[in-house]
Amino acid sequence: MVRKEWAARLPAVKSKADLVYDNLREGIVSGALRPGDRINMDELARTLGVSKIPIREAVKRLEADGLLDSRVHSGVVVAQVDQTEMRGVFLARGAIEGLVGRLAAEQVSDALLRDLEETQKRMRASLRTGDTGRLAELNSEFHRRLAEASGYRILADLTEQLLLTVRRYRIVEPAGEQNWESVIAEHDAIVEALRAGDSSAAAEAAEAHIISQAGHEVSRG
Repeated sequence: MVRKEWAARLPAVKSKADLVYDNLREGIVSGALRPGDRINMDELARTLGVSKIPIREAVKRLEADGLLDSRVHSGVVVAQVDQTEMRGVFLARGAIEGLVGRLAAEQVSDALLRDLEETQKRMRASLRTGDTGRLAELNSEFHRRLAEASGYRILADLTEQLLLTVRRYRIVEPAGEQNWESVIAEHDAIVEALRAGDSSAAAEAAEAHIISQAGHEVSRG
């Protein structure tokens, strides 16, 4: 029997299905694969040099994640993200981000503040150059770091899943410059509350940020 402490030291080896999953997921998140695009299983197998078995395994996982849909006549396609779904996403984000902000403030560290401030600095630089793709990545990085600081893996996992949906939606409904300016200013309010160690203010700022963004995102279309 392998002792637990030994097993923990073993390097993680990804299976072919894992590699296919990562490849497709990155394509969906980056926008290389857009909502409604069909996934050609044969072509994908040839491109990645694998059999159809790991392709099917990866597709099932991505369907469970809500990133792919199987349709009778269309085959496997990248899932759509609509206004109704986005309303649910922002309702969930509001509740989670408020809790995350409160918990992060209760155990705030200099390292957390430095990380968030550096991300803010990079977001401002990306806004000046109009690099919206980088802005989306950095926004996710800000919220991901905040969720990690909450101390609960489940909150970090839920945050990651919801951020993924927002990023996919913004591929077809990009956030404008004014929206990104608001995002950065709202992040600043969260950081200031964290710096003060004010858990109530941090929760309020985090929730207010999501409510504001919901107004930008789900009022369109």
